[in-house]
Amino acid sequence: MIFQVLAGPLRSRRQISPSYRGRMSIKSDRWIREQAVQHRMIEPFSEKQVANGVISYGLSSYGYDLRVSDEFKIFTNVNSAIIDPKAFDERSFVSVQAESVIVPPNSFALARSVEYFRIPRDVLTICVGKSTYARCGIIVNVTPFEPEWEGFVTLEISNTTPLPAKIYANEGLCQILFFQSDEPCETSYADRKGKYQKQQGIVLPKL
Repeated sequence: MIFQVLAGPLRSRRQISPSYRGRMSIKSDRWIREQAVQHRMIEPFSEKQVANGVISYGLSSYGYDLRVSDEFKIFTNVNSAIIDPKAFDERSFVSVQAESVIVPPNSFALARSVEYFRIPRDVLTICVGKSTYARCGIIVNVTPFEPEWEGFVTLEISNTTPLPAKIYANEGLCQILFFQSDEPCETSYADRKGKYQKQQGIVLPKL
């Protein structure tokens, strides 16, 4: 799969100078395995898809299904706190550590990945939800892992249904797709000292 990025008005490919064209290709299981084993891109790393009796996780053809850990923060309105991304109130949630957790109807939870990621300088990732949860109305949102970002992933889980939803710890939650550019970026996430660099545990919003 090749994504063609074209700058300027999209009238005709011939009208656009080749110097403005860039390609970003999705990476295969071979590349993901090599990066994980030789460069510690994913730790711990499962070389095969594990699916027997669990929501699947591990290496797939063109991605990696990460696991959610047993640490959760469930949002609650008990304390009547206001969600303010510039001044986040920790009374907005209750912390839970368990092998499974119930997300209330039309509610939201934060969690973290089991895996620690180290992203190469010429790579960007995109996260997509797993169909098992998506078909239950459970949506997972994770922003892209930027070049040279590293850390545990803070996972955002939305229960869009009018029913309580169960999330299983240490099982698959979402799939990470890796895209490699044809050249390294000029400034990486590490270069600009991003505020979520090397994050541990569940990291709350920072200004």
